[in-house]
Amino acid sequence: MLCVALFQFSFFTFHFSLLSAQVVQKGKATYYSKRATGSRTANGERLHHDSLTCAHRTYPFGTMLRVKNPANGREVVVRVTDRGPFIRGRIIDLSWRAAKELGILAAGVAMVEIEKVTDRSGIPYRQEEEEVQLPDFELTTPSATLYEEWQERMRERNTTPAEELKSNHVPDEHAAPATKKNTNTTKSEEGLIHGIVDRIKNISIF
Repeated sequence: MLCVALFQFSFFTFHFSLLSAQVVQKGKATYYSKRATGSRTANGERLHHDSLTCAHRTYPFGTMLRVKNPANGREVVVRVTDRGPFIRGRIIDLSWRAAKELGILAAGVAMVEIEKVTDRSGIPYRQEEEEVQLPDFELTTPSATLYEEWQERMRERNTTPAEELKSNHVPDEHAAPATKKNTNTTKSEEGLIHGIVDRIKNISIF
């Protein structure tokens, strides 16, 4: 019974160590031509030759991979944004800049080693120098004054005849200064309108 328990413990320990071990994939790498810049990748992004990205057949989008060139010892960390390559023996397609960092531009195809990059907590690693690109925009004058223009249009639309007459009235320079404002402005404006109408009616047309 004890032997069976020890065997099971050893088996599960060995199985767990296999799962937790970092998987290193070896194979051939190629890279995108500069002419591919602007093409849409499988995750919807636009490809740029100067970005550190790659295409892989199985790793999820956004996975950070460390790619090593065993011939010269150079390494680069890239992010998965596309699917491929679909040629036997090739395991990764690199961006032009990533291929330059590894020193494989002249060869075109080179043997590499790739592994998933994680920190101690298991969170995908992001290079410190990699900055998040924010959109560059500014508040334009038309958008800033849109609300004020809308208010002005609403005031013009809701102007009554009395208010329009009052706004167009030119004050007399010799008139006495206005004293206390009449609280019943609505009735005064209506009376002004009626008075003008009565004067028009009394005009004789020859």
